[in-house]
Amino acid sequence: MSEAKRLAGEKAIDYIEDGMIVGVGTGSTVAYFIEALGRHKERIKGAVSSSEQSTARLQALGIEVLDLNATGPLSLYVDGADECDPLKRLIKGGGAALTREKIIAEASAKFVCIVDPAKRVDVLGKFPLPVEVVPMARSLVAREILAMTRGQPVWRQDANGAGVVTDNGNLILDIHGLAIIDPVAMESAINQIPGVVSVGLFARRPADIVIVGGEPPIVL
Repeated sequence: MSEAKRLAGEKAIDYIEDGMIVGVGTGSTVAYFIEALGRHKERIKGAVSSSEQSTARLQALGIEVLDLNATGPLSLYVDGADECDPLKRLIKGGGAALTREKIIAEASAKFVCIVDPAKRVDVLGKFPLPVEVVPMARSLVAREILAMTRGQPVWRQDANGAGVVTDNGNLILDIHGLAIIDPVAMESAINQIPGVVSVGLFARRPADIVIVGGEPPIVL
């Protein structure tokens, strides 16, 4: 599957234009895109990064990482996904960077999503839906989501049993057991719960283009 991820990441370079500032996501597939971007760094002005992890990778390749507040709107955002449905709506947040990813997607004219074939689904929800929450609201949000969706919220923890903390200093709830028939409505409803920072449904603003890794890659 790593070969499919590499092919998807490298295909996304086709959408780079000279002089642009590129929004860059997070994850194992994006790591291949960053590697490829490093070979074209002279063509771009810099990047806006969705995570400290991606920032470190970009800077190691000599790519300047810029603040979105300073750049203004972006022409292109490239990121992966944990699931993608036929309408290019996504579940994201497996890497706990969903809030910054959603911000950059909103700021970008074109959102190119790069995935391996296993990420394509007919209905979103088999992958647990991540929700970033303010720490004091963790239990409140979990109760509200359970009542709303009947999905099972699980507090994400690391290998040592400590709660995973996002780059924003918040916690992650993963909602298991969902079949998300109306992703736009669920995204809106979960976002209204006090204490929710962001939900990993990218449905109101889906991907514009999806590249599925393969030989050759498929562009949807």
